[in-house]
Amino acid sequence: MADSSQPLRIGFVPEHFSTPLYFAQKYFGLAAKLIPFPSGTGHMITAIRSGEIDVGIGLTEAWVAGLGKEDTPGDGGYRIVGTYVETPLCWAISTGAKRPEITSVASLKGSKIGISRIGSGSQVMGYVLADQQGWLTPGESPYADFVVLQNFENLRKAVNDGTADFFMWEHFTSKRYYDNGEIRRIGEIYTPWSSWKIVAATSLLPKNNPDKRLLDLFKKLDEGINYFGEHQDEAVKYISTELDYSEADAKEWLSTVRFATKTEGVNLKVIQSCVDILQKAGVLKEGKGLHPEGMLANGLGAQFP
Repeated sequence: MADSSQPLRIGFVPEHFSTPLYFAQKYFGLAAKLIPFPSGTGHMITAIRSGEIDVGIGLTEAWVAGLGKEDTPGDGGYRIVGTYVETPLCWAISTGAKRPEITSVASLKGSKIGISRIGSGSQVMGYVLADQQGWLTPGESPYADFVVLQNFENLRKAVNDGTADFFMWEHFTSKRYYDNGEIRRIGEIYTPWSSWKIVAATSLLPKNNPDKRLLDLFKKLDEGINYFGEHQDEAVKYISTELDYSEADAKEWLSTVRFATKTEGVNLKVIQSCVDILQKAGVLKEGKGLHPEGMLANGLGAQFP
């Protein structure tokens, strides 16, 4: 049982998408300890299962894969309880600045893909890319190797020194490094689903009676998102001064993103679609792991249409 007298420990990725969370704490009294995970959602899955965090805000495909795999430990450690971003994520496909042998996405078949961690969005989307490109053969990996590199900086270094041939990371986070010539963009792929979800440790969800701190989190996040929408100049200033983005890129990103107006709850159809595509891509196996309904939490608007 979680100690409801303590502030929630919330894992998040310290990128531009975290701005409404920052506003929720700064202006609306969100009582939580915000813990950054620059290596992404795969690391948060490990942390929530080990009891280091109570809540995670991360990528849909990584959360779903973490609960849908046949080797999911115990009860999975978490459930998907909320929706943070409604729009898809644009994953940019990058290689080293001086890798002339890599000419296009088609040339990546059988190459070494850099990923942050096993189970991360950067790995899961590698399979989705392979499926879209027609590279999947039963019983065979579409890539020569999945090179685990922990974080974005290591991924950029690896494609330049040959440790990996390419990697995928969010477009606007990557763009600064295209502009300065460190890496080269060779393509993109969009998630076929809304991109960010909120999960909570199963210890916060006893017998369909969610921890009251979760309800407060949803309320404060909704307020932070609304403030973000009404104060875009302030959002741009924060993103361009406190995070690793130019002012122009921050403004362009704002035109592409739509946050959930109500963060509590998850559309079951989105989770089902994600599971279907991940099964087709070979990430998940039909009949293994948790089914889509089992990935959600009752009592939290879990299946709104």
